[in-house]
Amino acid sequence: MATIKDVARLAGVGLGTASRVVSGRGSVSPATLAKVRAAIDELGFRPSHAARTLLSGNSQMIGVYIPVLSGTFYTPILHLIDTELRAAGLHMVVAFGAGLGGARQQAIEGMAFLLERGCDGLILMTNVLQEEDVAASGPRSKPLVLLNHRVDSIAEHCFTVDHALGGKLAARTLLDHGHRAIALVAGPASLPDNVARVRAFQAELAAAGVDPAQLWMVEKDFSPAGGWSAAKELQTAGRRCTAMFCANDEMAAGALSYFQEAGVRVPHEISVIGYDDTPTAEFAAPRLSTVHLPWREMTQNGVSHLLNRCYGLQRPVSRNYPVTMTLRASLTRAI
Repeated sequence: MATIKDVARLAGVGLGTASRVVSGRGSVSPATLAKVRAAIDELGFRPSHAARTLLSGNSQMIGVYIPVLSGTFYTPILHLIDTELRAAGLHMVVAFGAGLGGARQQAIEGMAFLLERGCDGLILMTNVLQEEDVAASGPRSKPLVLLNHRVDSIAEHCFTVDHALGGKLAARTLLDHGHRAIALVAGPASLPDNVARVRAFQAELAAAGVDPAQLWMVEKDFSPAGGWSAAKELQTAGRRCTAMFCANDEMAAGALSYFQEAGVRVPHEISVIGYDDTPTAEFAAPRLSTVHLPWREMTQNGVSHLLNRCYGLQRPVSRNYPVTMTLRASLTRAI
C-alpha cells in the first residue's frame, strides 16, 4: 500500500509539500500540485484515517452519547446522525450509559470516553447533565451540542423541543374527543422532559375543569414492559377510564399489547395515545395516535450547528420545530 512518502518520492517533492497537497492546507504552486496529484493517481494513494488525522489536525470523528442502547426511540436518531456525518465524510463514535453510577454519572463518563477517543465534537442526547458537568471538561473541552436538553451557559448549542406544548396537545386532544376519565402513565420523575409534558398535560385538564388529583396516575420507566404493567394495574384496580395517555410511545405500545391480550377493545372501550411519534406508533395494532415531536428536524439542525463549529462549514441552522398531533386508529370519542 502506497504511503505519503511514496507519493513525495515519485513526485520529486518534499514530504511537507506532498502533505500540504493531500490535506488541502497551505500554498503549493500549480505545477507542483499537478505533479503530486499525478503521483497520487498513479500509486492509487488513499490516506489512512491516522494519516488524515495528522494531516488535517482533526480526527474526522464525532462522538455521540445516548443513555441506553435499546428500544425504538434512539435507533432512528442514531441512523440519522450517522447518515448526516457520512455525507460530510465523517464518522460516528457512540457511547451509551453503562456502569454502576446513576444516569448523570454515566453521562459524564460517556462524555469523557468520547473526548479520550479524540472526537472533534460531541452530540449528547441526555437531559441529566448540569452546568458544572459541562464546565468540568475544562481545557479538554471540544465543541458540543446537547439534544433534548438545555443548559443555560451553552444555550446556543442546545437543541430541544417544546415538551410543555406536547403535553398540552395530548390533553387538548383527549378533551376535544370528550374524554374526562383519563389514566396517565408518566415516565420517570427524574427526567425534565417528562416532568414538562406531564405538568402541562395536567394543567390543560385543570383549565378544562378536570381535577388532576382525580386522575388515575402511575409512574413507569418508558419501556413497553412499563406500559404493559400500567395497563394491567388499571384493569386490576377496576377504575373505569375512557382514555389513557402514555408519556412515550413504547409504554403506549406495551399498554396496547396488554389490552389486546386482556380482551379490552381499543379504542372502543378505552382510547390510548402516546408521545414522540416513533415508528412504533405507526405500526402498532391498532395504529397509535400520538404527539408528533420533530426529532428529525431537531437532530439535523443540531448536527449542522456542530459541523459548522468543528469544521468551519456554513450550513443553515433553524430552531423552529412545530409540535403537532398525529391521529390514528387508537383514539375515538368517549362514549
